[in-house]
Amino acid sequence: MDKVISFDQVSGALVCQSGCILESLNQYLEGQGYIMPLDLGAKGSCHIGGNLATNAGGLRLLRYGSLRGTVLGLEAVLPDGSVLNCLNSLRKDNTGYDLKQLFIGSEGTLGVITAVSILCPRKPRSANVALLGCESFSKVLQVFTLCRDHLGEILSAYEFQDLESMRVVQTHLKLTNPLQDSAFYILIETAGSCEHHDEEKLNAFLEKALESGLVTSGTVATDRGKIKSLWALRECITEALAHDGYVYKYDLSIPVEKLYDLVEETRARLGTTARRVVGYGHLGDGNLHLNITSETKSESLLAALEPFVYEWTAQHNGSISAEHGLGFKKRDHIYYSKSREAVQLMQKLKKMLDPKGIMNPYKTIPSAD
Repeated sequence: MDKVISFDQVSGALVCQSGCILESLNQYLEGQGYIMPLDLGAKGSCHIGGNLATNAGGLRLLRYGSLRGTVLGLEAVLPDGSVLNCLNSLRKDNTGYDLKQLFIGSEGTLGVITAVSILCPRKPRSANVALLGCESFSKVLQVFTLCRDHLGEILSAYEFQDLESMRVVQTHLKLTNPLQDSAFYILIETAGSCEHHDEEKLNAFLEKALESGLVTSGTVATDRGKIKSLWALRECITEALAHDGYVYKYDLSIPVEKLYDLVEETRARLGTTARRVVGYGHLGDGNLHLNITSETKSESLLAALEPFVYEWTAQHNGSISAEHGLGFKKRDHIYYSKSREAVQLMQKLKKMLDPKGIMNPYKTIPSAD
């Protein structure tokens, strides 16, 4: 189940089996002058079928959008053993319901995705990465606005991390931070078709950011090696936290102006009972990864976190699962983000397609009352 079925050099439509590794697909496409619209820290091990089933977000969502927009079609095996073939590669198909959307983000509860057709963008000829230091989260937000104004169509990623998350990759993975200590760090990636044009736009943005006092320090990478080392500071946070102790993980969507408030309130709430509280994520998408570590798993610490984190997120009109899905642990917390009417309709769809409950049972959707 790991074969490329076809690739259209003109349209950029890739058709492949669901067992293909994301990084392998990207390497295949680079040889054709294209790239995958999806990029994840786990790209070396994750499968494209699983990416669809969880509606994975990742690092390129700001530029290329979510899988709900880039997936053109799919094939899935239904619970009764029949094969649903919606594997077309058309940009436009307005005939009836868009059934592929039922399976994207369904976490395997409605069927098993076996093949996918996905629209791939051209490989950028020019790539630059800037790592910037900021003194406050409000300045991180102001830099984001400035960034969109000056970089526009070449902006492909806008990531942020706090000082604690920078320290954890330095401590446990011995990675080097090229900047002085700052309360926050921003990683900006540009990708375009003209090196001179892109560098000119990036330099104008950086000059404005420094002159305005929004940024205290920064460094720019243009060669592949340095770009990779700067990205490692952001991508390796999860790995580094695993060395810090037991990790409590929350993947949340929150309005950007409130994004870091939850980290600060959680840090104040837990005090010394937690070893470390860190906040990082895809600011361009309003996606916060709130991670807390302790020496060992603590039921009292968990009780201080839940339902506090979920209630706070719901009160601020957020989502308790931005890109990681609900799975088994969070399925009964779905009501913090979805109305009872919405959940009841999901349960009806599940019952209709999978009356015996054999597809990934006990996950994602609560049992009907």
